[in-house]
Amino acid sequence: MGRKSNIRLEHIQPGKPQQNAYIERFNRTVRGEWLGQYIFETIEEAQDQATQWLWTYNNERPNMGIGGITSAMKLKTAA
Repeated sequence: MGRKSNIRLEHIQPGKPQQNAYIERFNRTVRGEWLGQYIFETIEEAQDQATQWLWTYNNERPNMGIGGITSAMKLKTAA
């Protein structure tokens, strides 16, 4: 603690989502694969669905950008 890491926060420019393409791609996937598919009655229901979807996204869904394996498999090989 108290150590300087020379990290500087820089925000993307308004109207320039390509400056944060990774999260923009993820957001599009979230909207297309589950958020736009359901009508939620409560915030708890939305949170439960989000948790289930995210687990599937990371553990069961192959990611072609990392060689057709899941994100969880990639994490295990990196450790």
